[in-house]
Amino acid sequence: MFKLNNDILCLIFEELRDDEKTLYSCLSINKEFCEIIIPILWKNPWKFLKKGKERLLLNVIISHLSKESKNNLNQNNIFIDTYQRPLFNYINFCKHLNLSGIQNIIYNIYEESKIKIIENEIIKLFVNENTKFTHLYLPYQVNFQIHLIPGAESCLSEIKFLRCNASVENYILDGLTEICKSIKELEVLFEKNNNYGIVNLIKNQKNLFNVCLFDFYKRHESFNNIIENSLIKHANTMQYFKITKPPVINLLSSFVNLRVLELELNGDYRDYNYLKNVTLPFLQVLKTRFVPTSILISLIENTSGSLIDISMKSSTSNNVTNNKKIIQTIYQKCQNLMYLKLVLRNSSISELEELLIRCQYLDELYLFDYDGIDLNNLFRILTRSSPTNLFKFKFSFSQIDLDSLELFFENWKGRHPMILQFVCQTEDIEVLIEKYKSEGVIKNYNSDLVL
Repeated sequence: MFKLNNDILCLIFEELRDDEKTLYSCLSINKEFCEIIIPILWKNPWKFLKKGKERLLLNVIISHLSKESKNNLNQNNIFIDTYQRPLFNYINFCKHLNLSGIQNIIYNIYEESKIKIIENEIIKLFVNENTKFTHLYLPYQVNFQIHLIPGAESCLSEIKFLRCNASVENYILDGLTEICKSIKELEVLFEKNNNYGIVNLIKNQKNLFNVCLFDFYKRHESFNNIIENSLIKHANTMQYFKITKPPVINLLSSFVNLRVLELELNGDYRDYNYLKNVTLPFLQVLKTRFVPTSILISLIENTSGSLIDISMKSSTSNNVTNNKKIIQTIYQKCQNLMYLKLVLRNSSISELEELLIRCQYLDELYLFDYDGIDLNNLFRILTRSSPTNLFKFKFSFSQIDLDSLELFFENWKGRHPMILQFVCQTEDIEVLIEKYKSEGVIKNYNSDLVL
């Protein structure tokens, strides 16, 4: 019997790292598969953790504690279930140190007086000279000086991803700045009280290219300026940028090599006309929310035709004229477009057809309605003018009637079977979908629509 080389198996299973079901189904086939899959699953044990299973994960972690740590817990009246030490050293496989996840599990299981003691023992288990992490997730409240734990410098020196809260104490952020100098991806959550330690951490990275800034409270403008100026240092390397409040300074224009922009203005309707002058020649992915249509049009017009993915949610001032204009701008500037998500007005259906004709690489379309859609007209155009590669459709419409849908499926016969996603509104539609699945018109249907 032909046997695959272990290196090839590793490559195959690594490609399946996000497919929990397949990995678990292969886990028990034989010892060889098990020895390859376990390290993949334990790179980030919080990734597939389901609600209600937190205690099980904690028990596995506790089973790795040293005899000394277990005795310390017992002496403090923390009596843990005793499990045989696992065959694998799961902790050594971990590359994601999720201190937020650890803290959440402990806080939900133990009483307050015992939390700090067990937290310290578990953190010492993870942070030592024998472990190397690439991803670090800090909780909102960091109750320990992680940078001073023996072995922390070696353990955290290769961190490539950091998620933290800007309210973490300065001395902790300063300590991490000294150790973590190669962070490439950074996610920062801003709260009411933010510390300037995050500024030095940003400045001291060597190759920062992926940044997400999440705002839950309004920041002082002076603090915004300092944060944004610290990011300008990384202007040439920045490829992915997400922000949930409009920048105070003309930050975006400095990101000349930006590939992905996620912009959410989140109800902040101050003057941001300066965004109309932002030029991002290499932008490939644009995702926006609550962004005025006029800004969207300018952002798209100021690219060099490299956009392949556009997702617009809840754009403001999306009147009839602007809706037509945004679609026109897309088909004039984005001939290589592959994915599109937008609000469609009834009066703009003819412009959508022009887009379908011009954007021949389009392979997925996600449409919202605004004022009720003439479904017969829309489905007729989709059947008549969709490029060959387009067969994946998502619809978020206020109403979908049975007759229009049946006509759509009938007219689609002979084309590539469609992958369809929308919320099924009646039992008759469910029966209709099953009929056309059996006839090969629909390849796959999913009613779980994520907006």
